[in-house]
Amino acid sequence: MEGISYKHVKAGERFIAQGEEGEYAYIIQRGSCMVIVEKNEEPHPIDHRSEGDIVGITSVLTGEPRRAHVEAETDMELWCFNKTQLENISEKDSEVLGFLTEIVADRFDSRRPTADRMIGRYLATDIIGRGSSSIVYKGVHTDLKIPVIIKMMRHDMAMNPDFIASFKNEAITIATLNHENIIKIYDIEERFKTIFIIMQYLDGRTLREVLVKNEKLAPQSALGYILQTCRGLKYAHDRGIVHQDINPGNLFILPDDTVKIIDFGFACPRGAENFLTGTPYYMAPEQVECLPVDERTDIYCLGITAFELVTGKRPYPDKDGWTVMEMHVNQDIQDPADFEPHLPEALRQFIIKACNRDPNHRFQTMGEALQFLNTGTVETQPKPEMLVAEERKKAALALSFEERHQKELQRLVEKINDKTKISGRY
Repeated sequence: MEGISYKHVKAGERFIAQGEEGEYAYIIQRGSCMVIVEKNEEPHPIDHRSEGDIVGITSVLTGEPRRAHVEAETDMELWCFNKTQLENISEKDSEVLGFLTEIVADRFDSRRPTADRMIGRYLATDIIGRGSSSIVYKGVHTDLKIPVIIKMMRHDMAMNPDFIASFKNEAITIATLNHENIIKIYDIEERFKTIFIIMQYLDGRTLREVLVKNEKLAPQSALGYILQTCRGLKYAHDRGIVHQDINPGNLFILPDDTVKIIDFGFACPRGAENFLTGTPYYMAPEQVECLPVDERTDIYCLGITAFELVTGKRPYPDKDGWTVMEMHVNQDIQDPADFEPHLPEALRQFIIKACNRDPNHRFQTMGEALQFLNTGTVETQPKPEMLVAEERKKAALALSFEERHQKELQRLVEKINDKTKISGRY
């Protein structure tokens, strides 16, 4: 960060005063300090900070008055930065943006005082997950006393003008989604130079966790989860919303086996241009090529997910993300029945069709996919050569014969070949 300055503070010196305007935040390079809240003119020490910690960041990010005094316990060496420097951070400053995310995330550590962990009306209690685009906390609505999930967008996403403009435009629509198979979004808070999404608290586990424990699912169980996901996505699609990141980690299973589609952080309107958003192992070819996305994009992602649920494998090797994305564009998936021979034919055909690289050859709507899965019938279509080889039944026959019968037996095998068009040998 350009313009960061150095400050030396002597032991006993107060360098942040409660109630004043917050101009600077400080990173502690050496020494320690005490955070003190003054109530009724009485000082109340509430926290201790030392090397590597940051103090004063809340006021700089929010513009609110300082909430506490900060006094040096020892001589201190500080690095100082101001609000203007934070506001001028660009997308190119990826390391600084990452550092800023960690600063804010540290503020919500459960060891911090309650006042430090407030996001509007919500109190962050425990960190429960970290992803490429967000950090997730368990929390509580302080007035209603109901548990919630608080998802904090990472600053490289939240400070991207294109992303934030798109996200804000869709935030209200996403928050209005009300379906039993979609997580409920309660609120959206914009604070600390980022966005917090307040969601329904869920008790259970993701399908990713289920796969880690069980490797793969019985086809009938997988089908039940896929059908529920289809219903939730159909509801979103009917309202013009494309999820863009369907994968086992974003399908949450409640104790009663109800599926909840979670993480609408990449959601966008039908027809929006994609900016390489999504999870590489599940991205549709049009996402990789940054083309407009629609409901067929979610159908592809769900097809890849279904493949993994029933086979225990992803259709493309677990190589680096860029290689896998290229394979989505250039290589058809293998027939899932090669890995799971007893896969019901309807589920097998669903996966193959949903994962077609050409959107025009997939199911065109989630309603069409649902109808197919419910009835097990669909228009007869030729199987892509690269996906499924021509099916042949094989039989092995062992015969015991005398050498003088060999020529006669050879003629019999040739006659069978001519009639059945199969290759036989003895």
